[in-house]
Amino acid sequence: MKSFRAQDWAPLLRPYARPDLRYSLWQVTHTGLALVVLFSLAYRAAAFFLPLALAIDGVAALFLVRLFILQHDAGHGSLFPRRWMNEAFGFASGVVTLVPYHSWKWQHARHHATSGNLDKRGVGDILTWTVDEYLRASPWARFKYRVYRNPWVMFFIGPIAVFMIAYRFPLGFGGEKPFIRKTVVLTNLVIAFALGGAALVWGAKALLWVYFPSLYLAGMIGIFLFYVQHQFEDAYWSCDPEWEYVRAAMEGSTYLKLPRPLQWVTGNIGFHHIHHLAPGIPNYRLEKVQKEVPLVQVAPTVTLKDALFVAFADLHLFDEATRKLIGFRDVAPRLKKGQAAAKKAKAGAGPNERKAKAHGT
Repeated sequence: MKSFRAQDWAPLLRPYARPDLRYSLWQVTHTGLALVVLFSLAYRAAAFFLPLALAIDGVAALFLVRLFILQHDAGHGSLFPRRWMNEAFGFASGVVTLVPYHSWKWQHARHHATSGNLDKRGVGDILTWTVDEYLRASPWARFKYRVYRNPWVMFFIGPIAVFMIAYRFPLGFGGEKPFIRKTVVLTNLVIAFALGGAALVWGAKALLWVYFPSLYLAGMIGIFLFYVQHQFEDAYWSCDPEWEYVRAAMEGSTYLKLPRPLQWVTGNIGFHHIHHLAPGIPNYRLEKVQKEVPLVQVAPTVTLKDALFVAFADLHLFDEATRKLIGFRDVAPRLKKGQAAAKKAKAGAGPNERKAKAHGT
């Protein structure tokens, strides 16, 4: 793809980056009402037929994802025209989604600024190693990375590890800031108060069979969406100073083409390439941009079927030679060859040389 300067694309997208207060309020209202209705139905169903309650939880999970998308838009300042409205809604919705708004907002902004940059990985993204890093790592480090990248760990343990545990602490980028630490603590206190109140009013089953299952499923969906929109074979990766913002958006993010109901309930997040190019565009204008601006129509398109394949594909290492993501199986022969060479070199070393190495001389 050719390089685009900001003056090429910014004027084309600027007209779409205007929040509509009434439409945003409508999105917040119907999403909130849907969650109240679904949680109520699941609570009643849990009293006589648990499988029905869990089925309703699955639908509620989709609306929790939608609520998070609205929280996400607030973090970009694209949900409401006023900053205080975005901040207030972002914090309040974070109590429901268990995502501390200000901490997440800080890290997510970093993700947008560094997506696809090999020199600035590790903040608000899925950690991705290069082939060379994997080959040079210790066996223990390679094992930990493989566990982390395992799809069963990523999608089934990840929701608990991230949303219910990691987000309770002001860790990582921005965590050193007093304001961020205080807002995480405040969010946790409000969450504890809300959960305690819910348990007193509706009983523990309201949490065990309604809220937490919905939250867990929503976490799975959220991690899945984020993963498949950046972790595909031809995803763009580069180092400074060659890294380009527009290429990272157009070639490092997918257009996830979902069925209409799923596109709606996930707040058009499938137009992820547009969102990365211009995060100030509200979710309800992303599809319009896709249709009207040729610049954004070059992004790789992924269907739901493709996404399910990508989620479980062996694509975990960036090969700087081919500029593609490849799998652990692809590098296994090189790893074995390197290990054999190291073993042979160690065996061929004389006693004095091995002794000197052991003492660091």
